[in-house]
Amino acid sequence: MGENVVVSNMERESGKPVAVVAVVTEPRFTQRYREYLERQKLFDTQHRVEKMPDGWVALPVLGETLPEQHLQELRNRVAPGSACMLTRLPDPVPSKRAQGCSPAQKLCLEVSRWVEGRGVKWSAELEADLPRSWQRHGNLLLLSEDCFQANQWKNLGPELWETVASALGVQRLAKRGRVSPDGTRTPAVTLLLGDHGWVEHVDNGILYKFDVTQCMFSFGNITEKLRVASLSCAGEVLVDLYAGIGYFTLPFLVHAGAAFVHACEWNPHAVVALRNNLEINGVADRCQIHFGDNRKLKLSNIADRVILGLIPSSEEGWPIACQVLRQDAGGILHIHQNVESFPGKNLQPLEVSKTEKEHWLYPQQITTNQWKNGATRDTRGKMLSPATKPEWQRWAESAETRIATLLQQVHGKPWKTQILHIQPVKSYAPHVDHIVLDLECCPCPSVG
Repeated sequence: MGENVVVSNMERESGKPVAVVAVVTEPRFTQRYREYLERQKLFDTQHRVEKMPDGWVALPVLGETLPEQHLQELRNRVAPGSACMLTRLPDPVPSKRAQGCSPAQKLCLEVSRWVEGRGVKWSAELEADLPRSWQRHGNLLLLSEDCFQANQWKNLGPELWETVASALGVQRLAKRGRVSPDGTRTPAVTLLLGDHGWVEHVDNGILYKFDVTQCMFSFGNITEKLRVASLSCAGEVLVDLYAGIGYFTLPFLVHAGAAFVHACEWNPHAVVALRNNLEINGVADRCQIHFGDNRKLKLSNIADRVILGLIPSSEEGWPIACQVLRQDAGGILHIHQNVESFPGKNLQPLEVSKTEKEHWLYPQQITTNQWKNGATRDTRGKMLSPATKPEWQRWAESAETRIATLLQQVHGKPWKTQILHIQPVKSYAPHVDHIVLDLECCPCPSVG
C-alpha cells in the first residue's frame, strides 16, 4: 500500500506507450477520489479511468509518483475507511479528450469513407443506422439489435464488418437480437465476423468463459455478485435454481466459502460453460450440476440457502425452493424480482388465494407485514432503508406471506419468515427495478 511507482526513461525513449501511474480503489469510492485529485490538479485527463480485472478501478494521475500524503488524505479524509494503492498502467488508453475523436465518431468516419468507396452515397439515414453503444468482450464486440437495419447494408458484403471491427479495434463482431422466448434465455445473437463466439470475463477474481451466441451475460449484476461473495457461507449447502454459466454459483464457492452447491440449469449451452467455469476456477469438486427443469428436481431437505436468480420473476421456482430447504433449521432464500415503481400508482400486492388467507389464522407462526397508510416502518418496528422504495417493500411483504404459506403446505407444519434485506441491483427499464429479497425461513418450534 502506498508504494512509489516510477516511470523509467527507457520507456519514454522506446517509442511504446508510456506507462501511467494510477491510484487503485474500490468502485464505490471512485467519484470521491476523482473529485479530490481534480481539486489538487493531480488527475490525468489524457488517459481513461480503467476497471481492473479484480473489479477495482484505476484513476490515472499526473507525474511519476504520488506523495504518500495524498494517499493518506484519500484513505482517511476523502473516503474514510477506504483502501487504495498505486499501480502502473503499462498500456494506458487515451481519453476521448486526448483522442479528439470518440469511437462512434471514428466509426462513422471510416464506415462512410468505405461506403462511398464502394459507389454508395452516404446519407443521414445510414449515419443514423450506425450503432451508438455496444458491449466489448475482449476482442469481440457485441452490437445492439437496432443498428445496421437499412437495406443498403445488405448489399455491401462481409468487408463491411471488417471495416467496423477495424474502426472499433476488435477482431470479431456479433449482433444481438431479442432473447428467445424458449424458456432457456438463449440470446438471439448472430456472429458477423470471426469463427466462434467464445469470450471470457474476470469479475472479482473469478473467470467466466461462455459463448455470447448461446449464453447471456449481465454486466449489471456485478454489484450482486460482489455482495454474495462477501457473505459468510462456511459449511453451508446451497441450491442455485437458475445457475446459468455460474453468475452466483461461482462467487458463493470461490469467495463465500460454501461447502457445496447444487446448480440447476436447463440450457445445454450454459451447462457446458458452467462445467468449464467450475473447472477453471478450481471448485468443480464442490458442485453438482442438475441438468433439466428445476421444477422436477428430486432434492429435498438439503439447503441452508437457495438462490432464485431469474427475472422478471422467479415465482415458478418458489415451491421447489421451499422443498429443498432444511426441515430442521430452515435457511435463507435470495429471491430476484423486477418490481414496477410508477410514481403515484397504487400497486396491489400479489394476488392471494383463499387457501393462503386461511393460513393467516396463524399470525404468530406466519410473519405478515401489512403495508398501511404509507408507513415507513414494517410490523416488526424496523426502520426501512431510505433507499427502499415503498413498492419494493410491498412486494417483499407479499412474497414473504406467499412463501410462508408454501412452506407450510410443503412441509406440513407452520414456518415463520422474516425479511432480512432488500437489495437493489439495477434499473432494468424505466420505472422497473431489479431487486433481491433476502428472506429468512425457519420452522416453528413444535408445541409440546
